[in-house]
Amino acid sequence: MHGRVKVRTTEEERERKKKEQALKVRSYRAAMGRIQKKREAGELDNEMLSLTVQILLRNPDVSTLWNIRRECVLEKLSKLKEEEATYETPTDEKLEEEKQTGEEKDKASEKKTLPEDKAHSYFTCELDLTEQCLMVNPKSYNAWHHRSWILEKNPRADWQREVHLCNKYLKFDERNFHTWDYRRYVTEKAMVPAAQELDFCTDKIKVNFSNYSSWHHRSLLLPGLYPNQQRDRPMSEEKLQKELEMVLTAAFTDPNDSSAWFYQRWLLGSGAQLDRAPRIAAFRLESHGAVLALDKPYPDIKQLRTELVGGEKTVLLNSWLPLDKLGTSWKCQQNFDYQRNSSYSLWLSDQIVNLSPMSGSENGAHYFAPPHGTTTCSKDLLAELQTQLQSCLDLLEFEPDSKWTLLTSALLMRAIDFSANHETSLTNLAKLEKVDSLRQGYYKDLAARWTLESELARWPQSAGFPKTFDIADKVLLESLPYGQYLVIADEITLPSKLREKLGDSLPKTFADLKRLS
Repeated sequence: MHGRVKVRTTEEERERKKKEQALKVRSYRAAMGRIQKKREAGELDNEMLSLTVQILLRNPDVSTLWNIRRECVLEKLSKLKEEEATYETPTDEKLEEEKQTGEEKDKASEKKTLPEDKAHSYFTCELDLTEQCLMVNPKSYNAWHHRSWILEKNPRADWQREVHLCNKYLKFDERNFHTWDYRRYVTEKAMVPAAQELDFCTDKIKVNFSNYSSWHHRSLLLPGLYPNQQRDRPMSEEKLQKELEMVLTAAFTDPNDSSAWFYQRWLLGSGAQLDRAPRIAAFRLESHGAVLALDKPYPDIKQLRTELVGGEKTVLLNSWLPLDKLGTSWKCQQNFDYQRNSSYSLWLSDQIVNLSPMSGSENGAHYFAPPHGTTTCSKDLLAELQTQLQSCLDLLEFEPDSKWTLLTSALLMRAIDFSANHETSLTNLAKLEKVDSLRQGYYKDLAARWTLESELARWPQSAGFPKTFDIADKVLLESLPYGQYLVIADEITLPSKLREKLGDSLPKTFADLKRLS
């Protein structure tokens, strides 16, 4: 009837969308076919750029098209260089002649700067395109990457403008990790002070506590701004205490949000640098050879200079063979003139450790440094940790199954005194296996790690150290982390279930290696 809007039926709507999709597919295939033919023919011209724009504005995630645009840009830049090479700077006589004939006075100067202006226009065009594409998809890996590539090519890149662009996109979505990643890149180029970036992070966190990217960005800035000389904390203790106070407020604002809890876990960590050289975890020496355990994997130990000093001699250790796939334990097949009455030390790059003689009448020397479960802290920091632990315990009275609170309380216990609170922290992990069953394997692995840290910390006080290592059969272990630390032992006793589970993956002992020699 007249005057009434016709409402499409479900079938009609479905048919309409189907036709629209078919038209889009046909258009896409036609454009891609034309692009591929031009690329094969080496026609990297303006038509090619126009064709790619048609598709990228609808779908910015076609990597091939961005690659083609880069080829086009490089082709244009190459031609500009050829123009510059063929251009001859006019002599004074020629310029005077041009003036007399009525030509423009600055003609030569314009010709000289024209290629730079053209190149800049190419770069500006590409940057404009990426902005349009990012409006379509702000999380397009390809668009962000292409923008970075263009800026690196552009000698007149405006890095401050890029910082402002990040501000703009972070107003749309303050948690867009693509923008945060790009921001780290451009702020370094723009030489934005780290303290200013830290203030920016603080403002974003105040707007929204649930901002993983901002917390992460903060964790990258703080170690540089507030370094910890002992490198056993992520930052200085004074700043660490303030960060703990801030993150506790964020965590308790919404206990079910994980972002602040994750950041707090980082604060409670050791602050170990991932890019640092490996440290000596354990070493044992006898006349027939030696074994070495590192605290982190290092697949090519030959890159680290290793020397044995003692008996008025310095021996370079270079005949190393790996004992595991990760490169955490190594065997040296060299013979040594070991002298029991001499003192020995081991050099590994810039680290030096003194070796202790084997007990009794046995020849040889050893060194052992257990993995640190905790680090010392000042009274003020300890008081803050205890306050936070009490806050977590108070929250658990109201929400006993809060997984983040259970885990954080266990971490705080270990940060305060990992030996005294070992059993209680394991109890929390056991409860987490039930409360958060989807991550049961993670909690079991974490329990195994904490248990081994405790056992290895007590090992040097045992009567059989370092020849025997014993874990009671009642101890529940799902895995054996820190296995490389046991390479100096002659005999390892593990719970029967764990031994059966490990099978052929049991760590090699010093006695095993002697038999294989």
